[in-house]
Amino acid sequence: MKINKQDYNDVTVAELQGELDGDVGEVFRQTITDIIATQKSGVVLDMSGVGFIGGQGLEQLLWARDYCTENKCELRLAGLDENCMKILEITRLENEFDHYAELAGAVKSFA
Repeated sequence: MKINKQDYNDVTVAELQGELDGDVGEVFRQTITDIIATQKSGVVLDMSGVGFIGGQGLEQLLWARDYCTENKCELRLAGLDENCMKILEITRLENEFDHYAELAGAVKSFA
């Protein structure tokens, strides 16, 4: 998985590309930890480049949500494709995250 970061005022967008599975654990956690260390008020995970979320990927998303909450930061997901949205629905996690169809909508939600 490749992760690119872009700042938009007080929000950081982390663009994820590839599969969100067990292979991304340490890189993913370090990225979220680094973003929170900059004291941003919001993090948007741009999931438009993610085609699959595995069990460990779901754990990483839940960890990111909890870590953000603990550090007074809000987490949003954006650009989930049909497959990833279905995975969240099947696991009954779709209501655990604020998610937006478009990246712009997720970023604007912090305004």
